[in-house]
Amino acid sequence: MGNREALIEGAKSCLMEKGYSRTTARDIATAAGVSLAAIGYHFGSKEALMNEAMRQALDEWGAQVAETMSPDQPDEAGEPAAPLADRHVAQERFSAIWAQAVKTLASPESRALWVTQFEVLSLGAHQPELLQDLSKLQGEAREGLAALFGSADESTDQETTQQLGTFYQALMLGVIALSLFDAEKAPTGDDLATAIQLVAAQLRS
Repeated sequence: MGNREALIEGAKSCLMEKGYSRTTARDIATAAGVSLAAIGYHFGSKEALMNEAMRQALDEWGAQVAETMSPDQPDEAGEPAAPLADRHVAQERFSAIWAQAVKTLASPESRALWVTQFEVLSLGAHQPELLQDLSKLQGEAREGLAALFGSADESTDQETTQQLGTFYQALMLGVIALSLFDAEKAPTGDDLATAIQLVAAQLRS
């Protein structure tokens, strides 16, 4: 592993342990086992390195979480998931995915990245480049969420996919934030499904 890659891995480690704003250049250099000067040589600044580490960490973590949250994963007994057609389709899929979303907080790495994302949002005015990059990643995540919940596929037009994905993403961020504040009071998948049905009924009336 070269110095550049070591710095990125060191920065990722610091993100997990200290978050974005509390990490210093010396922290990263120590974690990477390289000199402070290497940060400037390879990235120009600590901020540029942190931004790259954040992008890579979120990209890698997003792929892992998407796999973990799939309702087609084996159940707790190790049995393959039943076909959606045999599980009353929509509501069970919806509830299962939300249960998995909250479970991601049990992983220290996932929890740290969720917390760091909220931290970055609070720093947005001072980190416009990072926010722009994260916005791009969020746009890609919306498409994945729409597909994950079974609301969109390859035949769905882009605008509809983004609308559905944005809805799920808004719910996701809200549920995770509530879980971080008070896990016992955060809504379950069944709670969300019931609330959505009530709202839909109101909109139809």
